[in-house]
Amino acid sequence: MKIPSRQKLIFSLLAICFLGGIAWWYIQSKSGNEKRFATVTLERGEIAQTVSANGTLNPVKLVNVGSQVSGIVKKIHVDFNDKVRQGQILLELDPSLMQAQVNQSAANVANAEAQLELATANEARTRGLFAQEYVTRQELDQSVQGLKSARAQLALAKAQADRDRTNLSNTIIRSPVSGVVVSRMVDTGQTVAASLQAPTLFTIAQDLRKMQIDTSYAEADVGAIKVGQPATFRVDAFPNQIFKGAVHQVRINPTTQQNVVTYDVVVSVDNAELKLMPGMTAYVNITVAKRDDVLKIPNAALRFRPAEITKTGKNSNGGAAKGDAAGKKKDINQHKAEGASRGTVYLLENGLPKSLQITTGITDNRFTEATGDELKPGMEVITDDLSSSGKAQSRPGMRLF
Repeated sequence: MKIPSRQKLIFSLLAICFLGGIAWWYIQSKSGNEKRFATVTLERGEIAQTVSANGTLNPVKLVNVGSQVSGIVKKIHVDFNDKVRQGQILLELDPSLMQAQVNQSAANVANAEAQLELATANEARTRGLFAQEYVTRQELDQSVQGLKSARAQLALAKAQADRDRTNLSNTIIRSPVSGVVVSRMVDTGQTVAASLQAPTLFTIAQDLRKMQIDTSYAEADVGAIKVGQPATFRVDAFPNQIFKGAVHQVRINPTTQQNVVTYDVVVSVDNAELKLMPGMTAYVNITVAKRDDVLKIPNAALRFRPAEITKTGKNSNGGAAKGDAAGKKKDINQHKAEGASRGTVYLLENGLPKSLQITTGITDNRFTEATGDELKPGMEVITDDLSSSGKAQSRPGMRLF
């Protein structure tokens, strides 16, 4: 019986597919374990541990200029962003009322001087008459008392005149420091009332080349922050530029909001180019620890757990994943006392993951320092499971309706 050529072609294709499937299965069975896991070769390098927070840029010294007297604004000499010198006139108030008070005080002084002259003459005349026994001792005492009272009245009048002249001079507002006008709160014709407290007329930044960042750190991070530690920060105005600073002060006064305790940390900043402006939001990173030439472990390797442990709770080599509870507790307490931390990484042994307990140090959220002797440069650690079964462990289950 002759088989048609078309059927021969179909049988040939089926045979080829069958043999190809067998070959693929054989190759995968030989090399599947090696290709199942993603690994990273360990290297030595630098690790810097940082703590982050947001803050606000402010001048180191910000002066609020106010007024000790009330009045109507007559003339304003400076505006926003103007550079001023110490003693420069910033603003003038209408001096009419103060000038009238000065004139009245001057008249009171002249009157007190005339009264003093009369009292002096009366005291001298009474003293001469008392020597000739024409007046009594009481009349002499009264003239002496009148002279003292006239002198006191003159001193009072002069003090009031000095006060009024000072108030008159205070109608001219001068800059107490050299700097830049950051804000102006008044306009010409506005009434300034200084009856209860001195109103703020201008805000002057003494030197914008030196600024500071006022930021708040949580109590969990503030213990590692020390004065002098380097800091870097970014601002939204220059997103591609990194600015440098240093910790200037860690204030011990706590702030509590919704049971969260924070502490103010002041970072000093050099603003020689005057790019940074007051009020900008700064995203600060303070370097609290730094290690050079250490063995770096990817954090993905410390997070990795094989699918077999997730399912059965045992390592692939047959050992319990948790180990002996008492021994583990003793080991943890020992390393806590030594100030060290423990972690677990997995190495490939005969194509299967094998767990290894290691001692770790600081981290930069990408790599972690290996402080023990368990690992060496050039060793490979597992960071991910590339198989479909391993990936399935991390996928959320489908929702059934």
